[in-house]
Amino acid sequence: MIRSLYTAATGMDAQQTKMDTIANNLANASTTGFKKSRADFEDLMSETIRAPQQVDPRGGTQPAPLQVGMGVRTVSTTRSFGQGEAVQTGNELDVSIEGAGFFRIQRPNGEFAYTRAGAFRIDADGRLVTQRGELVDPAINVPREALAITIATDGTVTARVPDRVAPTELGKLELTMFQNPAGLEAIGGNLFAETSASGAPVFARPGEMGLGSINQGFLETSNVKAVEEMVAMISTQRSYELNSKVIQTADQMLQRLSSIR
Repeated sequence: MIRSLYTAATGMDAQQTKMDTIANNLANASTTGFKKSRADFEDLMSETIRAPQQVDPRGGTQPAPLQVGMGVRTVSTTRSFGQGEAVQTGNELDVSIEGAGFFRIQRPNGEFAYTRAGAFRIDADGRLVTQRGELVDPAINVPREALAITIATDGTVTARVPDRVAPTELGKLELTMFQNPAGLEAIGGNLFAETSASGAPVFARPGEMGLGSINQGFLETSNVKAVEEMVAMISTQRSYELNSKVIQTADQMLQRLSSIR
């Protein structure tokens, strides 16, 4: 009965972690480019009371072991990089990725990060930046006299400037892919950082090497589906209550045992 108390406690702790993950998904249901996560569990080691094939004193052997599990633990949180819905904004600096890939961003400390959120802006120096002022890489510099900016599906950025008939090319956006995008580390601000689990980044033009294309005037919304998260939340709540009930029952059994005279 003491074992059941600790086993149920691990279940409650695991379900609390799952609930925290669901809460974060729902909180970011309207966050541009957000990718939902799920909590993954694994069982803890089992205590072997009797091994299989052990000789029975009455003759013969035991065909199956006698084992008692010791609970569960959260082994990881897996992020889903499924495509979010593209919403038209009409802003010429808003871009979404249709398919696989990330934009590369240079942070103020010089390190690089990666994002699916294409809500870009132009800073005081004419550079293409994120909403937080972090530089888009490769760098795109927009002249002050630019009248309109066009971003093609292959990432080519052009601007219409006075006294010129043909558009002026300002640069080309590139996309980044990883062997294991689920291994990226979320660092906040819609950004992901490379890790040893994600593999090294591979850079290519949009539409090449299996990467997606770029759509100007659109933003990719979160891939969180509120209905699915609500169902998962109800299931998690019920699992938590069941583990709580196990603790209450084990406590009642211990009370009954301690009252025996």
